[in-house]
Amino acid sequence: MSVVIVGGHDRMVSQYKKICKSFKCKAKVFTQMSADMDKQIGSPDLLVLFTNTVSHKMIKCALGEVDESRTDIVRCHTSSGAALTGILEERCAG
Repeated sequence: MSVVIVGGHDRMVSQYKKICKSFKCKAKVFTQMSADMDKQIGSPDLLVLFTNTVSHKMIKCALGEVDESRTDIVRCHTSSGAALTGILEERCAG
C-alpha cells in the first residue's frame, strides 16, 4: 500500500516513514511545499492530510492531483505519530 502524507512536522519525517514501514506501506512525506510537489504525489492508495500544520495551497495541490475514486483521503488535525498509527491501523490490515 502506498501512502502520501501532506503536512506534519519536519522533525517527524523519519518517524512517519518508520511507522508506515511497520505497516508494510511505502510512504512519501511532504512537510513543505516544493515546486514540483504535484508531479511527485502520483496515485497513492491513501492520502493523509495533517490539517493543523499545512497550508491551504498544499491541500489544494494534493487534492487536485489524486483520483478520489482510487485514493482514500484522511484529514487529521493532529500530526503526531500516534495519530498516524491510528489511521494506519484503521486503514491497513496489518
